[in-house]
Order: sequence, then structure tokens, then C-alpha cells
Amino acid sequence: MREQIILECTECKNRNYTTNKNKKKTTERLQRQKFCPFCRAHKPHKETR
Repeated sequence: MREQIILECTECKNRNYTTNKNKKKTTERLQRQKFCPFCRAHKPHKETR
């Protein structure tokens, strides 16, 4: 039931990270605070489809 997802920076729209999540328990999109190497700062990253 785990699915691999891609996290995208909300500022520069670059896809920087991959992770996985349990699709049964977490149905909404993930949002994590991650370091973006292109912005060179910690920015929120959202899950892409």
C-alpha cells in the first residue's frame, strides 16, 4: 500500500526529493519543510501527482 511520491519546491517548482507514504492512512497531499538547493533555503515542499 505504500506509494513512492515526489516532493516539489513551492517557490522554484523544482522536484528535489522522493519519499514514500501509506496511501490508506494518508489520503491528502503531504507537505514537508525541506532544504531546496536551488533556492538555498528551507522551503515548503508539496507532493506532486
